[in-house]
Parts: sequence; structure tokens; C-alpha cells
Amino acid sequence: MVRVSRVEQGGIAEAVGIVPGTQLLSVNDRPVADFLDWEFLTAEEELVIEAKQPDGEEVVYEIERLDGEPLGLALEPPSVRRCANRCEFCFIEGLPQGLRKNLYIRDDDYRLSFAYGNFATLSNVKEKDIARILEYRLSPLYVSVHATNLEARKVLLNNPRVPDVMAQLTRLAAGGIRFHCQMVIVPGLNDAEVLEQSLTDLWNLGEGVISCAVVPVGITQFSHLYNGEKLSVSAARKLLEHITRWSDRAKTERGEAWVFGSDELYLLAETPLPPEEHYGDFAQIENGVGSITALRTRLQRGLKKAKRFDGERIGVVTGTAMAEMMPPLLEKLTSVTGASFELIVAENSLFGPTITTAGLLVGADILRVLESRSDLDFALIPAETINDDSIFLDDRTLEQVRSRIPYPIYPSYDFIDVLESGQTAVAA
Repeated sequence: MVRVSRVEQGGIAEAVGIVPGTQLLSVNDRPVADFLDWEFLTAEEELVIEAKQPDGEEVVYEIERLDGEPLGLALEPPSVRRCANRCEFCFIEGLPQGLRKNLYIRDDDYRLSFAYGNFATLSNVKEKDIARILEYRLSPLYVSVHATNLEARKVLLNNPRVPDVMAQLTRLAAGGIRFHCQMVIVPGLNDAEVLEQSLTDLWNLGEGVISCAVVPVGITQFSHLYNGEKLSVSAARKLLEHITRWSDRAKTERGEAWVFGSDELYLLAETPLPPEEHYGDFAQIENGVGSITALRTRLQRGLKKAKRFDGERIGVVTGTAMAEMMPPLLEKLTSVTGASFELIVAENSLFGPTITTAGLLVGADILRVLESRSDLDFALIPAETINDDSIFLDDRTLEQVRSRIPYPIYPSYDFIDVLESGQTAVAA
């Protein structure tokens, strides 16, 4: 069911009488099942829209528009296809009890893969979905492959009925669909020969696979499906050797790296990160691939925008993974701004010490390291720790945390986004 949530003033929808709560039934005699149907079917200039108003009256709107003029309405959020797998490494399976309900939703939705870059396993995709992907040209898709070997994939996803992902990808690629793939590596299950087979199979899809990320399994203190150990330094280095061999081949034959290790993999292997040019257009940065390098690049390019903060003491909160990476960056900021930057490393109290990324710190962690400090003028915290509503994963709001800290704190993606505003604006 597709309903209108908002109608813009002065737009086409308002002019023809569409109101919030209207159910959209069909467009040009094609039924509207979800937001994808609506987006694709309303691309025409002449539209006949069948709808049901909030009072139950069925109406028909005939619309003519020029040059793709927007209709001026927004839809209610779509229902999400739930995941039928219980992956060994599923992060949701490693969440503690008592968090807000939407954090426990395990989505596995090809529509969200296309629209937002969410990774999907395609394990719940039916024949009609394949036809729809091909008809609407939903490309690129972000696919959690994990292993192309069917038996290994059944074990990894804890789903004996999972379809053959290579058959799916081959069919879709033949129809012009392209993919960004990921493989979360669980030692003993999909590394070594299984990884080699997976990379070979994906490589043989040619232009169908745009990029492939290799990510180490993450374990929280609440994980109960995966009972293995964290990837060792030697195992991480072996994975990087494997990845480097393939990326070198890809650079030679295709002019780009193609397969990438996540930043966490390099940190675990105690190996320097590749340079900026290795990552191309950073297609998998949301998957933790190249995010540190991108931060360094943005910082270097933005230094000239930073204002002076002479004599100011500025705290910078981060997770344990970045503890060794940050000092050189803060030294550059010090030389440009005249401020004194103090790195404040916070351990994750919600997920446990094995979760080291800064973006998963919670409000309690920020309070623990900043609340008792009275010697700072202000502090920067990772912007990734809060959602669009400024809420941390432990349900504390940014304003609640700010109210208990005796100086300003500011979410920041790359330091420059705050420091370029200057001392007066920051203090406001």
C-alpha cells in the first residue's frame, strides 16, 4: 500500500486535489505496489492516477506536465522486507536487549539496495522480483555475496534454502544490471580457497561487478551465533596478500583496483593504508573501505579553510581503532589553527572492546570521557555516532548529552566542517 504523507504547497498534487493520506492505487492502468512503482510509473508526462482519498472515495486524477515537473508530494516510508537468514556475523544478532525497536529490524531488501545502497543478500528475491529489477533497470545493486560457493553460503547465512547467488548475478548481469559486492570473512568458512573461488567467479562476470569489498567479521560482547575468534594479525595479513594480488591484476587488466580490503582489515593487519588513488571514486566508503584515507584527504584539502583558535583547548573523541591514526592529523590542525588538540579515546561500553570503530560509540561513552573534563573549551565527536534525529545508539539524544557537559560539543565528519566556522560561530 502506497500512501501520500505530505503535499507541497503550490505543486501539481495540491492543484489537482491530492491530500495527505491519499492511497495511490495505479498509474496509467499499472498497479502501484510500492515507492519503486510510483517513481518509475510517474516518469511519463501524461498520467492517469487512480487513488482513494482518506474518506474512502475513489477518484481519478488526470495530469499533464512538461519537462518532468515534480508532482509535489512525498510518500509514507515503505515497509521493509525482512531478512530470512541468520548470518554467522549478523551485527543485529550481536545487539544487546533494550534498544529502540527499529535497530533490531534485519532488512534484506533489493529496493533499498538500489535506492540507498543497503547491502542485500538477494536470498528472498523471487522470479517476479528478478523481472522487476530488469524492467526498471535497478542498477547498481549492493549485494552481500559472502561466498559464491553455494554450500559455504548456506552455512554462512544459516539458511539451507538460500538460492544460488551466482545464478542470480549471472542472469541480472546479462540484463545490464551491475553490482557492488561485499564479503564478510569468517575465518575457516569463507577465506582461503572459498575466497579465491568467490573472487574468480565475480571477476568472470566482467563489467557486471563494479567493485568488491572484503571485510573482517565483527564480534560484539553479545554475539551468540558466531563463536569463533577475532581475525588475528597473521590471518588479516594473509587476506590482504590475497586481495593485493587480485587488485594488482585488476589494475593491470582493467585499470582500477576492483577488490578492496576494509580499513579495519588494514588496522588488524597492522599494515599501512593504500593511497587515495587506490580507492577510485570511493564507491564502498559506507562499507568502511577508504574512510580513513578519505578523512585524511578532506582534512588536507580543507586546512586552508580552518580559522584561528589561538590558545583554545579542543578535545577530539574517537574510538580505539583510530587512536594511532589521529595524532598526525591533529598536529596538522594545531599548526594551522593555533589550538591545542587533545585526543580522547573512548572504549565502546555498549558493544564491548572488540567493537573499535568511532561511529558506534554511544552517548554514554561520550559522557564518560567528557563529563568530568573542565579544562576544554569545546570538543568534537564523530558525527556518525548520531542519526538524522541526533540520537545515539543507546537512545540518548545529542541535547541530553550536551546538557551534562560544561562546554560545547559538536558532531564533526572531518574537523574542518566545524573549524572553518571560526571561533565566534563555534562559541555561539
